[in-house]
Amino acid sequence: MIEILDTGRQALVQDLGRPGLAAIGVGRSGAADRSSLCLGNRLVANDDEGAAGIEILLGGFAARAAKDLLIALTGAPAPATVDGLPVGHHALVRLRRGQELRLGPPPCGLRTYLCVRGGIAVPRVLGSRSTDVLSGIGPEPLEKGAELPVGPEPAAYPVIDFAPVAPPPGGPVILRAISGPHAEHAVDPEALATARWVASGRSDRVGMRLEGATLEVAEGAGSLPSEGLARGAIQLPPGGEPVVFLADHPVTGGYPVIAVLRDADVDRAAQIRPGQPVRIRL
Repeated sequence: MIEILDTGRQALVQDLGRPGLAAIGVGRSGAADRSSLCLGNRLVANDDEGAAGIEILLGGFAARAAKDLLIALTGAPAPATVDGLPVGHHALVRLRRGQELRLGPPPCGLRTYLCVRGGIAVPRVLGSRSTDVLSGIGPEPLEKGAELPVGPEPAAYPVIDFAPVAPPPGGPVILRAISGPHAEHAVDPEALATARWVASGRSDRVGMRLEGATLEVAEGAGSLPSEGLARGAIQLPPGGEPVVFLADHPVTGGYPVIAVLRDADVDRAAQIRPGQPVRIRL
């Protein structure tokens, strides 16, 4: 077991989600930054690199080990201590029974991932242990006092103890995208790439709203038939401020999708903090 002592702003159990269910109205969800979750699972040598871990928003998290555990922290580099002694990120960390792990606020990035050898073994819902905050499917968001079971240790043992991975950028972020299926519904589609955007404080796991400019919407663009949406889709609502859909995006939508992020850049978008400058490169 891992006992949760403090959740900070938000702490969720996440794996790689529930693919293949959009046709029945269930989104994939899963870790907002999939690459960080997978890296943590590779470090602790879990058989499944998508094994469930804990996604922590802006630090403030604390937990106690009920047995000896091997963990790794990835993603946003929140300052971490074990019983008051600093420990590193992207590295193997040994938690002895009764020891406490605490995370401070990260200097850059938004989401830190706690991966444990054996994985977090809460019950699956529709084949996944992920919490979908939009639909409410999956485990409840973690609360103080929660006890999370840990799965059995895999047969393989870690072969490296540190991964030299750069932290998420703290300054302007460039996100690569391709033109979307409804690009013509923006009066000037190229303005998406020329405008200087800032990530809104209204952003969450559903999507990141871009502020700082507005794109003019072509006449009639707000009355499109509802269509399926993909992770990374950039939708243009009538107000003219684009929304970049992230892990818990809706399954369908009726506003024009004027661009779609490259898949790897969706993970980078999930680490962008409110107020951080963003540029779109088409």
